[in-house]
Amino acid sequence: MLTAKDIMTTNVITVRKDTPVKKLAEILWKNKISGAPVLDEDGNVVSVVTESDLIDQNKKVHIPTMISILDSVIFLESSKKTEKDIKKMAGNTVQDICAMELVSVSEDTGLDEIATIMSEKKLHTLPVMRDDKLIGVIGKSDIIRSMANPSGQ
Repeated sequence: MLTAKDIMTTNVITVRKDTPVKKLAEILWKNKISGAPVLDEDGNVVSVVTESDLIDQNKKVHIPTMISILDSVIFLESSKKTEKDIKKMAGNTVQDICAMELVSVSEDTGLDEIATIMSEKKLHTLPVMRDDKLIGVIGKSDIIRSMANPSGQ
C-alpha cells in the first residue's frame, strides 16, 4: 500500500503567519498550488492556508437569524460564526484568514487514511511531519496522481 512518503511533494512552499493576503494569493497562483503550510516565528508549522481561505474573503456575509421578544434579541444561530466570518473577510495576513488548527500526517500514514482525513475534514493540503519537522506536503492532486499512476513511474 502507498504511504505519505510515496506520494508527497518534498519541495514544499511555505508562508509565514505575517505574510500579507495579497502576497499569499501571488504565491499560490505563481506556483500553481492550492495551499501552503504556515510557519510561526520559530519556523514551526502551525497551520495550513488554502485557496478556500482566500475565496472566503470575498463571500457575502450571512447575518444570523434573530427574533426580538420584549426588548430582548435572541439569535437563532451562532453569532460567533458570523463574527469569525467577518474577521476572516477583513483579514490582512495569513494568520487572520487560516484556521489555526494543524492537521498533519506522518510519512508512514497510508493512502487510505490520508484520503479519509482529507475527505472527512474537507482538507485540500496536508503537511507530512517527521516528529515536529515538515518533510513534505500532500495535496489532492498528489492523491489523484497516485491513482492515475499507482506504480509511481
